[in-house]
Amino acid sequence: MVTALAAPLLLLSSFPAGAAAILAGAAEEPAAETAEPAANGAIEAERDANEDQRIAERIRGIYAAIDTLSRVEVAVEQGVVTLTGTVAQPEQVEQAAAIAGRVAGVVTVDNQIERDVAVSTNIAPAVETIMGQARGLLRALPLLGVALVVAIFVIWLTGWLSNRRSLWRRVSPNGFVAELLGSAVQFVGVLFGIYLALKILGATALLGALLGIGGVIGIAIGFAVRDTIDNYISSVMLSLRQPFRANDHVVIGDDEGRVVRLTSRATILMTLDGNHLRIPNATVFKAVILNYTRNPQRRFEFDLGVDADDDPVDAMKVGVEALCALDFVLSDPAPVAHIMQVGDSNIVIRFLAWLDQEETDFQKGRSLAIRAGKVALEDAGFALPEPIYRLRMDPRSAPVTTIAPEQGKGAPSPAARQQRPTDNAATDLRPETHVAQLVDRERAETGGDLLDSDRPIE
Repeated sequence: MVTALAAPLLLLSSFPAGAAAILAGAAEEPAAETAEPAANGAIEAERDANEDQRIAERIRGIYAAIDTLSRVEVAVEQGVVTLTGTVAQPEQVEQAAAIAGRVAGVVTVDNQIERDVAVSTNIAPAVETIMGQARGLLRALPLLGVALVVAIFVIWLTGWLSNRRSLWRRVSPNGFVAELLGSAVQFVGVLFGIYLALKILGATALLGALLGIGGVIGIAIGFAVRDTIDNYISSVMLSLRQPFRANDHVVIGDDEGRVVRLTSRATILMTLDGNHLRIPNATVFKAVILNYTRNPQRRFEFDLGVDADDDPVDAMKVGVEALCALDFVLSDPAPVAHIMQVGDSNIVIRFLAWLDQEETDFQKGRSLAIRAGKVALEDAGFALPEPIYRLRMDPRSAPVTTIAPEQGKGAPSPAARQQRPTDNAATDLRPETHVAQLVDRERAETGGDLLDSDRPIE
């Protein structure tokens, strides 16, 4: 047989390297699965007569040491390893081919191994694996118990520490921040307890995987609830900055009312109609806040128009004197008046004056001031004309009755002057307190919130 193979090998060696490689590749029969050739990538032209036998014995010896590959049969001819037989798992087919391909002198591997799909062959290894894992778990029970005890103790200790509200109150006077610190300590304690347990069990790599998964999930949840997170952070900032007190009369954006409470999610207002208004703290934190209660002195203003033929300066003087005569109008700062515009039929004068909201209701005081200014101007002979329109009447219409100038623009009749009350002493100007009392009653029933009267207001 050796003599018969020598002639083709000598003939093959006489060809150039490239041609020899092509012929050698063409002479090989295709295999179902092949492994890579030797490490140097070249096939020897001359081989030892006993080399195939040595390769086969070496591969059989390796397979014999592996229980799952003990039924694999090996045949070697001219460095070509043919593997036959059955194995239990698909990955064992690849394992057998990989082992054979690593043996020195192997040209290629013809892998004809089939998977044994018999029930008994596949069930037994699975049962054996489960039993082995169960035995390992039983052996690790004492260590697992120690890890659980350590984790539970750490979690309990940090939970007990997080519930010490007096401690966190001393760290942070703000109740909301103190509660946030306690929750953070408890959360860190849970993570540390789990870490210690996994460290004792030697499974810290699992903790890294869990943290990685938790980070990805946290990012996804963060995008999903970003409005809630924004609202929560705004609550923290509002509790620290304290932009208003309970029962303050405020305007937040387009909403007006008295502050009922500041919670961890929203600011509750009671509107001047007595209704509850809930505004998210994220909106409150970004909105423009107008607080009427911070400064008891408040300025009111109103416009009155006099006839274009009248002297507006004299009208300003008369109106200011009428405002100064009112008891609730403050003398410092004193009332003033300005000419705003010259209209089509009148001159618009704006009057401005101040009152104390703690003693006088704003709307009541402003209403009486408008009345006093109007009466004073009319009593002084100033006309408060209405808009004048020019109408073209159809000849078939009834004739238009005109009013004589001396009747339309003159001073009011004595009878009209006697009907005008000039005494404001009987008018109740005290501030309206009904809504404020509703707020106080509700706060007394519901308890505390994030508003802290001991902290400085922003």
